[in-house]
Amino acid sequence: MIKKFFLLFSILLFCDSLAQNAILKTQLLQTETLNDKVFKGFDGLGNQYFVKTNVFIKQSETEAWEYKNVALGKISSVDFINPLKIILFYEDFNTIILLDNQLNEIQKLNLFDIDNTIFASKIGMASQNQFWIYNALTQQIMLFDYLKNTSKNIGNPIQENIKFTQSDFNYFYWVDEINNWYSIDIFGKITLLANIPPFETMQIVDNQTLLFVKDNTLYCLSTKTQSVFEIQIVEKSFPNFYFKDQILAIFTDQQIKKYKIKLP
Repeated sequence: MIKKFFLLFSILLFCDSLAQNAILKTQLLQTETLNDKVFKGFDGLGNQYFVKTNVFIKQSETEAWEYKNVALGKISSVDFINPLKIILFYEDFNTIILLDNQLNEIQKLNLFDIDNTIFASKIGMASQNQFWIYNALTQQIMLFDYLKNTSKNIGNPIQENIKFTQSDFNYFYWVDEINNWYSIDIFGKITLLANIPPFETMQIVDNQTLLFVKDNTLYCLSTKTQSVFEIQIVEKSFPNFYFKDQILAIFTDQQIKKYKIKLP
């Protein structure tokens, strides 16, 4: 009963906050041209990451590096939270590629060859030489040790279908089809963080803050302040965005615009 009340309260609170349209102001820093590349984000060292026709590209102010693996086809996701160990995931071949900071291949892991019960649909870097894996076959979250090629299930199978996932070194986050936002830590503790408003795309900043797009408007949701803020940007239509270290990148098909912003 308490859990249901919390979820109902969350829905009413966030929807009310959304309607009030409190504004977070931004400051435009720079505009760049994309040239048919899909922007994936940037790291704390100032490097930017792109995908162009299934070629993965890392670009600094002075240099650029590329990695491609034609045999594996489409790049399903990338993870560069550790810029020294970058993950490329090729879901069609159930394969993970680990790259160094110059995009040299460190390790190639075909999960079918290691354990034919693992059908990964989500991959992320975890701590202690491990990957987060969401196993679509068992609907279970796993930790995979990429040095020992061993894995372990953590937590119970997820009952609802998953709409969105994201991870960092210590937590795997997911939002299910009824918009419940959860986290699980490396020890298997699951926490219900909030029930969030409907969204089209989103990015989790931490376990109290996320950014989401609804009807071509970007919002910041804070469970700490129990508020939803509209973020002030000039773009009226954009396929995606990326936030890190108080820099918000908005990208269209042709441009990346970077804004300075302070989240609540």
